[in-house]
Amino acid sequence: MLFQQQLAQLQKEKSEILKNLALYYFTFVDVMEFKDHVCELLNTIDACQVFFDITVNFDLTRNYLDLVVTYTTLMILLSRIEERKAIIGLYNYAHEMTHGASDREYPRLGQMIVDYENPLKKMMEEFVPHGKSLSDALISLQMVYPRRNLSADQWRNAQLLSLISAPSTMLNPAQSDTMPCEYLSLDAMEKWIVFGFILCHAALNTDPAALSLWKLALQSSSCLCLFRDEVFHIHKAAEDLHLNDIILNTLHSAIKGRTLISGFYVGSMHRERRKFLRSALKELATVLADQPGLLGPKALFVFMALSFARDEIIWLLRHADNIQKKSTDDFIDKHIAELIFYMEELRAHVRKYGPVMQRYYVQYLSGFDAVVLNELVQNLSVCPEDESIIMSSFVNTMTSLSVKQVEDGEVFDFRGMRLDWFRLQAYTSVSKASLGIADHRELGKMMNTIIFHTKMVDSLVEMLVETSDLSIFCFYSRAFEKMFQQCLELPSQSRYSICFPLLCTHFMSCTHELCPEERHHIGDRSLSLCNMFLDEMAKQARNLITDICTEQCTLSDQLLPKHCAKTISQAVNKKSKKQTGKKGEPEREKPGVESMRKNRLLVTNLDKLHTALSELCFSINYVPNMVVWEHTFTPREYLTSHLEIRFTKSIVGMTMYNQATQEIAKPSELLTSVRAYMTVLQSIENYVQIDITRVFNNVLLQQTQHLDSHGEPTITIAFLNGHIAYFPAMKAFVNLPTENELTFNAEEYSDISEMRSLSELLGPYGMKFLSESLMWHISSQVAELKKLVVENMEVLTQMRTSFDKPDHMAALFKRLTSVDSVLKRMTIIGVILSFRSLAQEALRDVLSCHIPFLLSSVEDFKDHIPRETDMKVAMNVYELSSAAGLPCEIDPALVVALSSQKSENISPEEEYKIACLLMVFVAVSLPTLASNVMSQYSPAIEGHCNNIHCLAKAINQIAAALFTIHKGSIEDRLKEFLALASSSLLKIGQETDKTTTRNRESVYLLLDMIVQESPFLTMDLLESCFPYVLLRNAYHAVYKQSVSASA
Repeated sequence: MLFQQQLAQLQKEKSEILKNLALYYFTFVDVMEFKDHVCELLNTIDACQVFFDITVNFDLTRNYLDLVVTYTTLMILLSRIEERKAIIGLYNYAHEMTHGASDREYPRLGQMIVDYENPLKKMMEEFVPHGKSLSDALISLQMVYPRRNLSADQWRNAQLLSLISAPSTMLNPAQSDTMPCEYLSLDAMEKWIVFGFILCHAALNTDPAALSLWKLALQSSSCLCLFRDEVFHIHKAAEDLHLNDIILNTLHSAIKGRTLISGFYVGSMHRERRKFLRSALKELATVLADQPGLLGPKALFVFMALSFARDEIIWLLRHADNIQKKSTDDFIDKHIAELIFYMEELRAHVRKYGPVMQRYYVQYLSGFDAVVLNELVQNLSVCPEDESIIMSSFVNTMTSLSVKQVEDGEVFDFRGMRLDWFRLQAYTSVSKASLGIADHRELGKMMNTIIFHTKMVDSLVEMLVETSDLSIFCFYSRAFEKMFQQCLELPSQSRYSICFPLLCTHFMSCTHELCPEERHHIGDRSLSLCNMFLDEMAKQARNLITDICTEQCTLSDQLLPKHCAKTISQAVNKKSKKQTGKKGEPEREKPGVESMRKNRLLVTNLDKLHTALSELCFSINYVPNMVVWEHTFTPREYLTSHLEIRFTKSIVGMTMYNQATQEIAKPSELLTSVRAYMTVLQSIENYVQIDITRVFNNVLLQQTQHLDSHGEPTITIAFLNGHIAYFPAMKAFVNLPTENELTFNAEEYSDISEMRSLSELLGPYGMKFLSESLMWHISSQVAELKKLVVENMEVLTQMRTSFDKPDHMAALFKRLTSVDSVLKRMTIIGVILSFRSLAQEALRDVLSCHIPFLLSSVEDFKDHIPRETDMKVAMNVYELSSAAGLPCEIDPALVVALSSQKSENISPEEEYKIACLLMVFVAVSLPTLASNVMSQYSPAIEGHCNNIHCLAKAINQIAAALFTIHKGSIEDRLKEFLALASSSLLKIGQETDKTTTRNRESVYLLLDMIVQESPFLTMDLLESCFPYVLLRNAYHAVYKQSVSASA
């Protein structure tokens, strides 16, 4: 019943089953058809009794062995698909229900799946008739494989790959009778031998050479690559196949012995090989970098070196991931990056100096190879017409070559010639050939050499892929990333870390045109890995730079003036012969002690950091860019990006701003730290070709705004706080005494040197933003003042026209409200403007050092504006001047801030009236300041303790800004203000109440300050309103009072 229900369910979903399983089913059908074609071809080869010798007909033999191995691996992979029976069975059932009959391929396909349940056993039976051809081809490897599979000591004794071991022969071309065999992959040969002798195992009993190759292959590797990361465990499979084979019982003990030897010995053997190859490739790359012309005669050495190194890297990658490790050290190579790096260096030399190699081998082919081949052809005893035509075409093709073709940039293509040689090998290798290549080995060896020479002209890129492609890393991502991390952790290897991103450029070479759908997957993996590697390298470099910067900031901090107090104290105490401190108290080290070395072996932490940084920067700077899957990566840009982010965070961090306690670093100390940081960053240009000035511009420019590009607060925001009083004599702000304990001294942050440091840090943009922030506060105060004026408008209007009627003025004054509020708000405005004036002066001082000529031009431009100039033009000049820190008659920032205030339902005439009455309000309110205890003038600070001296700046600047906006006469309105103020102040001279007139003289001085501050008022005008004798007596009184108070 349950079975019927399941069949019913299949009936419903048969179309979906057919659709989803068709790709898998027909892939199995393709495998079956491939198997049929291979079997047919192998039978044809046996019937023709083809001669195979890797040293003679190289291309034919290699392709034959590749065909056998491909067929074998395909059938093994097929047997590893666990759902293969379910897939074809389910598909066929759905096909039957849909079309009423089974798929025509199903019976044969099903039979193949059953037959190849144990693929190697089945194929051993299949290959019995092919045994002779296969064993002949494999035994020809005895001249090649043992010579390739030597120990590192044997390589070292033979001085393999060394160009300088025999200087006299350095220019001689590297020659061999078996040119293509010299760079043939060891991995490929081992697959041929292992799979080949498993299929034709009878040869192991009869031929000692076969047994020798088999044992050597078993000793060299424990597992072979089937496809990408799929592996074949040799010893296990060989034991399983041979254990019950009576014929091969004698071999079983040999296999066991090889297994043990392989486990213990093979790891150390390959480790020593990699060690040798590191030094050999380094020497080869160094010599070729100095003398690239040697790439011509010694090209064979380059491709041999690449092939040897590639074989060892792939062996390590495969075995480290797939075998039971006997010795962990043998399968973890922390120096693998160095070997890969030198491979990449050799590849880069070949790509860069390809024209040099082309030029050499074009002359070689036309001047030597063509002549020798022609002689060989002439000396052939028998040469059929077809073969003769092909040979003649070879000679003619080579003879026609010239160096001019290389110079003209002509594209060479010898693929046709190589294909003709492949055909000729097939013609001459069959048993009934008129011209048998077995009898003319010299011809075969010569043609193999010529084919290598043609590849040096037109197929250098393909040769690089053939000998040094490491795209296998794409399928060992975890091992790949682990190797990269080990490389970064070892300082001596970090200089080679660039090889890992460079390997990502290999990945696309493992794709195939018959499987386009995986291009995107492999391409995305190559991009993500390359991006990750470059990002990690940049992060590591950034961390090292940050550590160096921290050390340098600490050293710079030791030179700050605040640290000299203790040294001075010790010196004074030493002179007065006083005890400097407790016994045993260590003497403070002076700055610079860290640079004193007792010997060269002493290495400080800073030395280690610089060494590690220089190594890593070498890697980042190694290539300007790299192309991975049509995407260009620039390693230096990764470092630049990380440095910008870290520099931004470091600057903000160095302010040490605490929002809760309002603590912050002094601008001068912050500037010292930033300069130390910048000095270190500038030194990076010695290691990496990056534009560090661009980093400074991007970061420091962002710090002049209220938020950076990431939306984070900047140092400009951090420096906008405080509860302070302005002391003109000190040109600084100081703390006002309060009930709460203050966490900082304002004078330490706002004196002229600190303001200059602040200007250095923020620059003109930052100071402009600072001004805009201050103006916002002023505009909010002015808005409140206007409200107070509106409340008292009627009274103020009458007072404006009654200043010559003292009694009436006194009566009107009593009707005014919020007089104290007006004065306090105006004082606040004055304090803000005083701070801005101080900041502008500091900016001017800084710019006069940086751009003296430009600043003088701006100043000259400002000073020579004609009076009749249009106000809009004048305001543009003032804005330019203000940005350069120059004082202006009319503050452009204040004008912009106040003009942005929009009052609803108030006409421009009404706004102008309010502005006029505001000046009246301030003028008539000044006498009330005399009763304030804090209004006393202090000659020492050249100001009043309650900041009312700042009213002078506030009155002048506010009047100038308001009447510029409302297009009134600034001078007339200030004259009106002066008349009202002097009239009001003269009245308190007649007062008898001591409380009311407590600080009368100090308040009188405000009139002098207002005139001195104003570019629109003169002392003559003041004299006409307020007798100068009163001012002189006032100054005398306050100075006298100050002297008596101090006494």
